[in-house]
Amino acid sequence: MTKVDFYILPSADPSARLDFACKLTEKAWRMGHRIYLHCSDAAQRDDLDARLWTFKGESFVPHDPAENEPDGLIVLGLGDDCGPHQDLLVNLALKVPAFANKFARVAEVVVEDPTIRTAARESFRFYREQGYSLQDHRLQRL
Repeated sequence: MTKVDFYILPSADPSARLDFACKLTEKAWRMGHRIYLHCSDAAQRDDLDARLWTFKGESFVPHDPAENEPDGLIVLGLGDDCGPHQDLLVNLALKVPAFANKFARVAEVVVEDPTIRTAARESFRFYREQGYSLQDHRLQRL
C-alpha cells in the first residue's frame, strides 16, 4: 500500500513548496530513490527546473522533463502519465493524480496559503477514504 507523507511548512509563501521539494528530492536521490515530481502546469515545472539547478550553490540535482527523459532518475512531469516511475511521487499539483497508487510513497508539500491548504485537506480526505497510510510532518523551520 502506498504511504503518503504530508510535509506542512511554516510559511504562507507558495514558492516555499518548490524550495522544500528541491531539498526533499535531493535527499531522496542521494538515498538511491527514483523521483517523479508532478507539477500543476508548465510554469511551475519551469520554475522547479530552474530551482533544481540553483537551490544549492555548490551542487545541482540532475533531472529531466518527462518529455525528454521519461525514464530518468528524477523526472518533472505534467498530465496523466508518470511513465515507468513507481518509487517516490512528489505531488505539487493541487489534486491527487490518478496514478498516485502506482508509487510506494507520495509526498504532499503544504504551505499556509489558503488555496494550497484547502487542496491539501481535500487530498488528505481522498487518501484517507481510499485507505492509504498517512502521516503528517509539521516542520518548525525550512
